[in-house]
Amino acid sequence: QVQLVESGGGLVQPGGSLRLSCVGSVSIRSINFMAWFRQAPGKERELVAFITTGGDTNYADSVKGRFAISRDRDKNTMSLQMNSLKPEDTAVYYCHGNKYGMIYWGKGTLVTVSS
Repeated sequence: QVQLVESGGGLVQPGGSLRLSCVGSVSIRSINFMAWFRQAPGKERELVAFITTGGDTNYADSVKGRFAISRDRDKNTMSLQMNSLKPEDTAVYYCHGNKYGMIYWGKGTLVTVSS
């Protein structure tokens, strides 16, 4: 069983930056699909970005050009660099892994963008 733990959330002003990290309790090298989701108050959880073991990435239109997903297998982490943050980016951000149908979720980290 893989446990995923997020960190790096917090309060930031519009236009600011944050870097989220997701650490696996065991190696995440074999998790072929890893992603960040987010859920804003009163809204459904949505996919923000994903990255495969091959390094392919994809982003939601709302964050393209502002967010960057990466994974460091040596450090067993996945990260999300968030720049030019907007109030509408406020949400709980979740780390997600899919290993050939085995689904893993972190408990989430809150990001609040407000002046």
